[in-house]
Amino acid sequence: MSQITTHILDTARGCPAEGVSLALYRLDDDAWTLLAAGETNSDGRVPELLESGRILDAGTYRMHFATAAYFEGQGGAVFYPWVDVVFQLPADGDHYHIPLLLSPFGYSTYRGS
Repeated sequence: MSQITTHILDTARGCPAEGVSLALYRLDDDAWTLLAAGETNSDGRVPELLESGRILDAGTYRMHFATAAYFEGQGGAVFYPWVDVVFQLPADGDHYHIPLLLSPFGYSTYRGS
């Protein structure tokens, strides 16, 4: 399993958000380095964002969710064209789940399990 996972739920429609492009970056000095990218499946997940067994170093990371195309595909308004979630990881190798609850005019996230 990927050390970093995500799950996007469209809270306005009451279903997983399929087809959302996302990317995972690490902050190196003052620049973001792309580590992985993918698109959510019918369950709103990217099953293997990182290859199994890959352990990330301690540091600051960013999950970039490209939400504009998703909302446009639903025929809805685009107020937040993207969502960036920045978080810090210790060097413990634990699994971290970054869920996104999404609607046309709001979003929330938390550390999942």
